[in-house]
Amino acid sequence: MNIHSIFSLISPYFRKRRMRLFYQEMKPTLTDRVLDVGGYVGFWREEERFCDCLDVVNIDVQHQEFQQDKGKEWIRTGYANGCALPYPDQSYDIVFSNSVIEHLGSRENQEKFAKEMMRVGKRIWIQTPAYEFFIEPHYITPFVHWIPAHYLRKILRYASVWGWIEKPDQKTVDSMVAEIVLLKENEFSELFPKMKVLSEKFLGVLTKSFTATNT
Repeated sequence: MNIHSIFSLISPYFRKRRMRLFYQEMKPTLTDRVLDVGGYVGFWREEERFCDCLDVVNIDVQHQEFQQDKGKEWIRTGYANGCALPYPDQSYDIVFSNSVIEHLGSRENQEKFAKEMMRVGKRIWIQTPAYEFFIEPHYITPFVHWIPAHYLRKILRYASVWGWIEKPDQKTVDSMVAEIVLLKENEFSELFPKMKVLSEKFLGVLTKSFTATNT
């Protein structure tokens, strides 16, 4: 078993619930052009056609290979950096991003990413895990994200589910700690001024993630 097999067991429930809210709030139509920034085709394979075209772009070209499925010709893949998108202003009806903005390594990059989403999209839907939630979703471990990075680098290999399963070397641990910057609600809201921030609840009480939208 690897970390991806665990995610595959956990994520479908939250994904289905999140997508129901996406359709409810965004109300996409078959004339809309949609851009998924930082996503993967597999995320959309179970979805019925809901827009004119869906462009799924990522900097991780290794996992962006896509053999066109019959009936899925409306989905396309490509390479693009979310901090500097190669598209004109307001060129997409909807810009979508799921659990990407926390992977950018710095507040500066997160600000660039947020500005690009708002520049390219007429409507946006940007989701990220909540720093306030007690389980860190990338390490699948309670409380570790509240530990200062200096100490986290030293213990992550032996004090997280991710570390136990993946058995990463220290270079990989350091890279993960540097890459993931979870956002508090006020920090996330500041990236998307004047936009609505929705809170996804766990057990109806605990905030699991945030989504910024201008619907």
